[in-house]
Amino acid sequence: MGEIPHLDRCLVMGIVNVTPDSFSDGGLWSEPVAAVKHGLQLLAEGADILDVGGESTRPGSSRTDVDEELRRALPVVRELAAAGAMVSIDTMRAEVAAQAVEAGAAVINDVSGGRSDPQLLSVAAQAEVPLILMHWRGHSAVMADLVQYDDVVTDVVAELSTAIEGALNAGVDADRLIVDPGLGFAKLAAHNWALLARLDALLALGRPVLVGASRKRFLGELLADSSGELRPPQVRDAGSAAVAALAAAAGAWCVRVHDVGPSVDAVRVVARWIHG
Repeated sequence: MGEIPHLDRCLVMGIVNVTPDSFSDGGLWSEPVAAVKHGLQLLAEGADILDVGGESTRPGSSRTDVDEELRRALPVVRELAAAGAMVSIDTMRAEVAAQAVEAGAAVINDVSGGRSDPQLLSVAAQAEVPLILMHWRGHSAVMADLVQYDDVVTDVVAELSTAIEGALNAGVDADRLIVDPGLGFAKLAAHNWALLARLDALLALGRPVLVGASRKRFLGELLADSSGELRPPQVRDAGSAAVAALAAAAGAWCVRVHDVGPSVDAVRVVARWIHG
């Protein structure tokens, strides 16, 4: 039975996108051989978990065919797990989650929070592996139309509570549930900053919190140049590491990042600072 890993510091999850169209690194590791090599490099840099995904969820993207998602992700999961990595499968599909767990994935990371394919919750329950539930309101093609909130922190906490209830009703053990506020998913920059400033409200749900801010647009907006041109995704890593440090200090269980090394350093510094 799989348990949620815990260390004396915030964990670091390295992103392994096996896709041609992810927002910041699409195409760099779109084939399994390249993706495995990249994952091993992230592992060498100190990643605690490798998050393998075969479907892009960048804003405006269309869905990947299930067979293509399997073709992309499964060989990478299998090879990285065989190399000793703790692997999470980033998918919204029950079929992909089930086959990935069979191939060695130890965590399921569902960005839809169980809403896209409710059968995924049953897969997680039967597999007895940790399940990450992200706050989500709709697929990438429509999420820009779903950014209305009365109060983003209150609303996200309430909607994550509903996701937790759905997972529990499907048989997932409460001790295997992790929540993610879903920064950038149906959220404007101000919403993301508000959620980061109130991680305590998410922690009050009683579950470990994953924060995924790496290279996202709201950092590009903050770090825009004097003409207003956004900082490109590939040069947002210093800002991403800063968020990792602050999230760790606020009590996050894990940060999900593209550039692992600086974030590993950041969370280690935070742990040393806190523990004295």
